Amino acid sequence: MDRFPPAADASSRLQLLRQELKAQGLDAFLVSMADEFRSEYVPPSARRIQFLTGFTGSAGFLIVTGGKAAFFTDGRYTLQASQQIGDGAFGLFDSADRTPSAWLEENAWPGMKIGFDPWLHTAAEIENFQKTLAKKDAALVPVERNPVDAVWTDRPTPPLAKIFAHEGLFAGKPSAEKRLEIAKDLMKSGVNAAVLTDPASIAWLLNVRGGDAPHAPLPFSYAIVRNDATVEWFADRQKLTDGLETHLGNGVFRHGMEDFPEALRRLAESRSLVRIDTSVTPFRIADALEKAGASIDRGLDPCALPKACKNLVELDGMRAAHRRDGAALVKFLAWLDRLDDPASVTEVQAGEKLAALRAEGAHYRGPSFDTIAAAGSHGAIVHYRATRLSDRPLEADSLFLIDSGAQYLDGTTDVTRTVVIGKPSAEMIDRYTRVLKGHIALASVRFPEGTTGADLDALARQFLWEAGLDYNHGTGHGVGSYLGVHEGPQSLSRRSTTPLKPGMVLSNEPGFYKEGSYGIRLENLQAVVERLEIGAPERKMLGFETLTLAPFDRRPIDPAMLTGSERAWLNAYHARVFEAIRPLVDEKTVSWLKSATREVY
Repeated sequence: MDRFPPAADASSRLQLLRQELKAQGLDAFLVSMADEFRSEYVPPSARRIQFLTGFTGSAGFLIVTGGKAAFFTDGRYTLQASQQIGDGAFGLFDSADRTPSAWLEENAWPGMKIGFDPWLHTAAEIENFQKTLAKKDAALVPVERNPVDAVWTDRPTPPLAKIFAHEGLFAGKPSAEKRLEIAKDLMKSGVNAAVLTDPASIAWLLNVRGGDAPHAPLPFSYAIVRNDATVEWFADRQKLTDGLETHLGNGVFRHGMEDFPEALRRLAESRSLVRIDTSVTPFRIADALEKAGASIDRGLDPCALPKACKNLVELDGMRAAHRRDGAALVKFLAWLDRLDDPASVTEVQAGEKLAALRAEGAHYRGPSFDTIAAAGSHGAIVHYRATRLSDRPLEADSLFLIDSGAQYLDGTTDVTRTVVIGKPSAEMIDRYTRVLKGHIALASVRFPEGTTGADLDALARQFLWEAGLDYNHGTGHGVGSYLGVHEGPQSLSRRSTTPLKPGMVLSNEPGFYKEGSYGIRLENLQAVVERLEIGAPERKMLGFETLTLAPFDRRPIDPAMLTGSERAWLNAYHARVFEAIRPLVDEKTVSWLKSATREVY
């Protein structure tokens, strides 16, 4: 839905939901943003919060009682949420200030029955709620039928996209080799089997891709991988394609989704030690295993780290994808800069233009997320999405922020550029340059093995902090290889605890947002690499290789604010962009690119 429901619709839907809660004997219900596969971008059939509230962001949580409705989101979406659901029917909370657990502790009463869908909440999430509600003598009640679904009469059908092989040309390693490595890790840990519920992990392990999730080539499925390197794979049989069995080879046993509960029961009764990642595993699965007598090993999804550390073929694919992606973005930026009247183009039109240019590239399979094309004050909404209702022309003497990416067979891209339309103000120049300095600091850092994203996050913020400024999102997220544009466990944020390892790909995207005025974000993707040029280091040293190839707008840069080393980095990066992209674009664009990448003194 591009259009969110008006206040009257939201209020009436809440009323219908409350009637259903009463019919099911519930005093409240937890409405999750998630689907049963924990997809970041859930399919239309699972957008229950959007159905109830009109909120179109990707992070949110809703608690509905007989008299209250509390909506929670994070700093990326608080402004957007206030605009989309600020009709009085919902209380709006920033989850950094008030968590759903804290709200329940304040509002629950003894004997209260709070329903939840056990497929849509992780085991860890429910355990945390249970600890909180035990203090109030209130109970969580798993429901067999989601009450939101009961009142959602025109709910879209769940996706059934075909599953296809991801060839070794792009995957770089056979599935059998991956399965053997995972089996050895399980054996080393004394674990008999692991239940995989993350579609990205299963797609990576089996070298398959699909199309069930928007913007990510993922087939929805579950799997059980054992320490003998065999896999039981559970997917809707309608999605399987010819030749897939040959691609999978020996050791992968295909089942329908309806066979999964029985397989869990057999696994539990075998008295196996079973690994589950409680941060992603639905409560229903963990509960079924425990009730059937399984011994549970709580640990990280065994595919998470191997998937995050790209092999050499995947890294080369990411580099190639970024060259083609950079060419499309450079063509777009040149087109934008040559417009006689920028106001003749709207946000939606700009996004469509860039998408069309990307589609001309080899191996293109679609966007990796909804493009954020934000003119003027819309740029201050971190995850803004232009719709037919919000669409506006590019504004004179303002900033235009465009955050976009693509899925290619050989890689996934995500890049943000902020460009000047007309003449920037002195404040815009100052803020832009501070963000750029933070980006350069992070891009050029060297760090010892064992360093986490939390150790590096402040590097990108330091120049904003000097002026009493900051931004309310992480500095960088992991990125998959023709998988999800947001991938864990690696990240660059205050809360990151995962050591960075060679082969990991992360974004570098500091920003600044002035509500009601403008937004700035400068984002490149970068791969963690070993730094061998450091002479006689006492420890193994790592750094970043920038993958994204597109110029930063020079017009809002204040050269006087840059140090000599910062200017050297920027000029070297722009020289690299010019040499890499020049052969891929027409002569008219080459002329623009030469000017856009000239040295900053």
